[in-house]
Amino acid sequence: YGLPGVAGPLGFFDPLGFSKDQSLEEVKRFREAEVLHGRVAMMATLGYLIGESTPTITYGMDVHHTIANNQLPEVAGTVLFPFFLAINFVEALRASVGWVEPGAGPLFTLREKYYPGDIGFDPLGLKPSDADEFATMQTKELNNGRLAMLAAAGMCVQEQINGQGILENLGF
Repeated sequence: YGLPGVAGPLGFFDPLGFSKDQSLEEVKRFREAEVLHGRVAMMATLGYLIGESTPTITYGMDVHHTIANNQLPEVAGTVLFPFFLAINFVEALRASVGWVEPGAGPLFTLREKYYPGDIGFDPLGLKPSDADEFATMQTKELNNGRLAMLAAAGMCVQEQINGQGILENLGF
């Protein structure tokens, strides 16, 4: 399909055959999901580590080691509501950039000129203008996102198994 993300040692990795006999548009939709889940997982991985070791208002500015999986219910709804509202706003904006509106075409269809994950938001000017450099950067982002998805899942499972935070298990 010619999309970035194919890297050694596995090359094109699709053990369950999701992309087999799929159109380029469908593979781009899968790539969009992979890029966005990778970005969320990278933030989640940092969130696990920072959330467990940073003093917060919830704990009276005291470093209260707790497992990250239990922190969300401990935050007041008046704090969570604006946070979730902001997430909804950003997601609606992202969807309006990359996806065809319902009724204007088939559901779950990316816009023709939209590149998966590229909503045009680059305030620091990090996006390379050269196509090869952009492909290399996207491959790095995809690989880091893939690793972060495994890391976040592992952190979640580890905390549920022994009831200790990630940093506590490491002796911090």
